[in-house]
Amino acid sequence: MDLDKAIRDLHQELEKLNQVIASLEEFQSTGTVPVPPRRGRKSMGKNERQIVSQRMKKYWADRRKSSAAAG
Repeated sequence: MDLDKAIRDLHQELEKLNQVIASLEEFQSTGTVPVPPRRGRKSMGKNERQIVSQRMKKYWADRRKSSAAAG
C-alpha cells in the first residue's frame, strides 16, 4: 500500500469528520439542522415579472399580427 495515498485518504476522512462535527455542534447550539443552500432557479421579483410580462405581451401581439397578415 502506498503510504502517501493512505495519508491523503486519512486527511480527506478527517476533513469529512470535521464538517460533520461542525454541523452537529451547530445543531446542538441552535436546535435546527443546518440546511445546505438550495440549487436551482432564482425567484423573480415583482419588477422582473412585470418586465417579462410586458415583453411577452409584445411578443404574442407581434405573432398574432404576423399570422393575420400571412393568412
